[in-house]
Formats: sequence, C-alpha cells, structure tokens
Amino acid sequence: MIDFDFVAPTRIVFGKKSEERLGGLLREYGFKRVFLIYGGGSIKRSGLYDKVVSEMSQNGVSFEELSGIRANPTLQSVKDGIEKARKFKPDLLLAVGGGSVIDAAKSIGVGYFYDGDPFDFNLKKAAPEKTLPVGVILTIASAGSEMSNSCVISNDSTSVKQGFNSDLIRPLFAIENPELTYTVSPYQTAAGFSDIMMHSLERFFGESDSLQLSDDWALDLVANVMEAGKRALKNPCDYEARAALMLDSSLSHNGYTGIGKKCPFVVHPLEHALSGYRPDITHGAGVALLFPAWAKYVLPAHPEKFAQMGRRLFKLEGKDILETAIIGVAEMKKFFHSVGMPTSFKEVGIGESDIEALSDLASGNGTRVIGCYPQSLNRQDIEAIYRSLLD
Repeated sequence: MIDFDFVAPTRIVFGKKSEERLGGLLREYGFKRVFLIYGGGSIKRSGLYDKVVSEMSQNGVSFEELSGIRANPTLQSVKDGIEKARKFKPDLLLAVGGGSVIDAAKSIGVGYFYDGDPFDFNLKKAAPEKTLPVGVILTIASAGSEMSNSCVISNDSTSVKQGFNSDLIRPLFAIENPELTYTVSPYQTAAGFSDIMMHSLERFFGESDSLQLSDDWALDLVANVMEAGKRALKNPCDYEARAALMLDSSLSHNGYTGIGKKCPFVVHPLEHALSGYRPDITHGAGVALLFPAWAKYVLPAHPEKFAQMGRRLFKLEGKDILETAIIGVAEMKKFFHSVGMPTSFKEVGIGESDIEALSDLASGNGTRVIGCYPQSLNRQDIEAIYRSLLD
C-alpha cells in the first residue's frame, strides 16, 4: 500500500424531497448570490427548476443562470459561463443536473479567477489556485462528479476532450434525491451505471498488494451497481435501486475504491478520444464499449486480476486463472450488451476511416502513452484496440 492523502469533503444531503432543503443549506452557508447552471429543459418539465427558484426566492437569494449545457460540455459554454458569472459576482455556483453540468460548473469556478484560457487546466498548462464553491442537485446517477476531484471538458474546435484533477474542485455539497432519477430513460440509466462501474473497475485494475482492501470495495460496489441497474431498468420507480445507484455514483469516483494505490485510468482516456471526436456518443456507452476490448488486449499481461473480477462478479470457479480471466471479460461484455450498451463501433457510427484520427487523439499524435498497469498503451496499442471494435 502506498502513502496517500484521502480527501472527500463533499457533504451529501440524501433522501426523498432533499431538494427542498436547498434554502436551508444556502442560509446555513450564508450564500446570497447563486449562479444556477443546468442543461436542457428537463428540469423545467419535471418542476425541479420551479422548486429551486422558489427555495432561493423564499430565502432572499438572488440568482443568475446559465442553461443549455450539453452532454460532453464544451469549452465555449465554460467561457460563456465565466463571462456571465464575472458580471453577476456569485458566491455559489449551483449545478442542477449530472456530470456534464457539474463539470461545467467546476471549470467555470476555477476559470473565474484565471486570466488565461480555462482549458489550460485540462491541458495541464496550469493548475487551479482558487475556485468559487460549487453546490450540486443531482439528477442522474452516472459520472460521480458530485464528489470527485475531476473535471472533463471538450474543445470542439480541436476535438480534444480532456480532464484535470484537483481537490480544490470537489463540490461543497450534493443534494441527492433518488426520485429525481425516475424519469431518466433506460438507455441513459444503463449508460450512467456503466460509467459508475468503470470508475471502480479502473481503480481495481491499478496495481495493488494482496491485502488491498480497496480492491474488495471496488468489486463489491460494481456488483451492487450491476444488481441495482438491472432492477432500475425493470422498474424505473424502484426507489431502493435508484438510491443504490445514486450513492454508488458518488462513492465510485471520490477515491474511496482506489484508496492506498495508484490508479491511472486507461479506458476513460480511450473513450474521451471517442466522444471528443463524436460528441453525440454518450460517455457511459463509450466506456462500456471500450472496456471489454481493452481488457481482451491487455489480459495476457496480468490475468490474475481479471480472474479475480470473474470470480467475484460472475461466480466463476473451478477453472485456471487464464480461462477464468477470459470468460470473465466475455461475461462483462455480455452484461453490457444485455442492458443495451453498444459492443461494436458500427453501433455508434464509427468506421475504418475514423481509426487514424481516433488513435491520434488518444495518443496525442503519438507523443504519449496512457495507463501503466497491467501495461501502458502506445499509439500502436491504442489503434489495435480501436480496430478490434470494427468487427
């Protein structure tokens, strides 16, 4: 186990009608000027927008808003938000939505105090030194941004989608009412819990010792997600299933399931190239598509961990390590297919002519490798994984 600092300061306000506690939270923290950030019209159709506005108005809070944040949030929307926020001078950014809205708020928060291009943080040209606080009302269980230290933004002009990490950007609080996720479509529900699974699977596949408790936590969380996900697809208003997914979302990406180890992500960078290139591809669907392809490619380098996954998640016993590992990866691919996730590039509109551009995006035109365990991937490796999905 490596030396580490573990930081998870976000306050979770969890339960039915928890959004009605917004006014009390704003009073408690002393916030008087809120910059409200959200996506499309779903929060207005559901009535959540009116509840949020009412909570602020009844507590003497003035607000300005930025709407239209899309999935795979854009650099331009962040720049627009920074400009608007600087005129309004808020003391809190309130993100109402999922990971895209939260990440946009995080980027606006650090960009507010930065004179340069806010994408400098994503390109690792600068590190944030100050931020506006971010609060969250979560409407989908997926990205885990409500407790994470990560922020992923897309620059459409270059097709680069990239994230940065800083404990500075962990939200101050997250209001989580599972009932708000009842109307999430089956596809987005499945894409969401696929992303939750990947946050802990990527941490699990980081190098670890034989007594790494976080490995057990990671696989237990993934197992919980798989069961809850199937129940939520069968009955969208299953409160216990939706509650499990919402809490799993938060705990899967706050560092908890990777504590005490190095966990360089590799499937996520492979997917960021994909949805940076094609922003219409849902991120969770992309990681579900790419995980089995990556796993099959690197499995020979360290089959033990893949076998461990197979035994825990699919009850595979009585076979040797390599066979268990191979079957476990195949079973994971079957699971993703069973919940409606894509299993080939054809299903998401990617063809042979796109492979070179994707490989260049993921590898920085061949200048970087991604991941490190069980093996790093150079451009040639990345291209081979992408090509395996053409069949």
